[in-house]
Amino acid sequence: MAENKTISPEAVAHMAALSRLSVSEEEQALFARQFGDILGYMDVLARVDTENVEPLYSPAQHAAPGREDQAVNRRIRREVLANAPEQDGEYFIVPRIV
Repeated sequence: MAENKTISPEAVAHMAALSRLSVSEEEQALFARQFGDILGYMDVLARVDTENVEPLYSPAQHAAPGREDQAVNRRIRREVLANAPEQDGEYFIVPRIV
């Protein structure tokens, strides 16, 4: 698969300290190996020829909307005012705030 990069346990301890994490010596050795594997795989990906590949901005295929956007007034004034505690037939009546 990928060649192993070497990350020292001291580097892992430094990253853990910067992240304010406590990491045991066993975990430092494990994470050093895992970080090395990840960096080795990044080298494999870096060698892939992507010269003639169009950028992919989203993996999902987005279909065009099914209808035109149009502003539509769907409410009738009297229906809206019917829910008001006080109204004058045209507008809501609210307490005056000074």
